[in-house]
Amino acid sequence: MLIDVTLEITAKMMEGEKEAKAPLGHMGTHFDVMEMEFPLAYIRRNGIVFDVSGVQGRDIEETDIDLDSVGADMFVVFCTGYIEEVGYAQPGYFTDHPQLSDELIETLLDKGVSLIGVDFAGIRRGKEHIPKDRYCAERNVFVIENLCNLKKVLETGGKAVFHTYPMRFAGMTGLPCRVIAEV
Repeated sequence: MLIDVTLEITAKMMEGEKEAKAPLGHMGTHFDVMEMEFPLAYIRRNGIVFDVSGVQGRDIEETDIDLDSVGADMFVVFCTGYIEEVGYAQPGYFTDHPQLSDELIETLLDKGVSLIGVDFAGIRRGKEHIPKDRYCAERNVFVIENLCNLKKVLETGGKAVFHTYPMRFAGMTGLPCRVIAEV
C-alpha cells in the first residue's frame, strides 16, 4: 500500500504566501538542503514513524522514542499531529510548533540517519531553525518539514519504505518534494 505523506498545495495557499522564497522551495513539504546537494541514494530509505503526539509543553527527547529501532541510513519521522490540528500556515504554525531537543538531533546524527521528517515547520524554532538545518545538512542529514497523513503509516505499524523525490533546483536552501510511504 502506498500512502502519500506530502502536503497538498492549493492555489489559495500560493496566493497567501508573502515570503518570496517560499514558492521557490520552502512551501509545503520540502527539504531544507541549505545549498547542499541531495544524494540520489536517499530517494529510497527504510524508515520509521514515531508517535510523539503525547509530548506537550516541552521538546521531544531521546526518551520519547525507541532509539534501538533507529539505524544508519534511515528516514526517521516524528508524528505529532500538529499539521492536522493547527493547519498549515495558520496563525502560530511557524512559531509555536513542537521541536526536537538538541540531544535527540545529535543522537540521530550520531546514528547516521539520512533523513529526519516532521509534521510541523522545523526541528527547531525561531533563530535556531536555520542553523540547526545547516548543521544537519553539513553532516549529510536532511530535514523534511510539513509532512502529513502520518497517522495512516502508524496504523500499519509505523515502519515503511519511504520514497522521496525533490525538485531538481540548484543553489536553493529548500527543495519542494513528494514523499510516499510504502507499507
